[in-house]
Amino acid sequence: MSSPSKRREMDVMKLMMSDYKVEMVNDGMSEFYVEFQGPTDSLYQNGKWKVRVELPDAYPYKSPSIGFVNRIFHPNVDEMSGSVCLDVINQTWSPMYDLINVFEVFLPQLLLYPNPTDPLNGDAAALMMRDKEHYEQKVREYCERYAKPEDIGSHPEESSDSDLSDEESTSSDEEMAGPADP
Repeated sequence: MSSPSKRREMDVMKLMMSDYKVEMVNDGMSEFYVEFQGPTDSLYQNGKWKVRVELPDAYPYKSPSIGFVNRIFHPNVDEMSGSVCLDVINQTWSPMYDLINVFEVFLPQLLLYPNPTDPLNGDAAALMMRDKEHYEQKVREYCERYAKPEDIGSHPEESSDSDLSDEESTSSDEEMAGPADP
């Protein structure tokens, strides 16, 4: 076993033994989900997110890929894909960091101190700079709507009201038309 794979196993096991709930995607240790609670005393404190983690083969020399599965309103998180814009993960990653750092330091800091000058979500960044009170209200609304404990299991496309109504209208159209002619 090579050193990077030993380190990957050690970091994943350390994360699993911590207070975080970790759900492995397959038998390997390269892809998994982590339940992440918003930091205390922040706009996100009542939110709970499912965060997808992918470890590259070269981990820890190459940074993990991190993304929120359920929706979050934040200037540095793409609202639809959940991708995170965080320098320490994307540009200045060091093998000295581990997965515990991501969930105990980097993500909490991101949520506590958003950077609207380097946005992935331009709407959130503009609203934060232009009308902080409305921005904070929208963050709380997203936490209430998309980041409850029961939302951890759902994917963004599953929580969309428009998708549900489209499916309903398709099935009712089929019922009205009857079976297709052979």
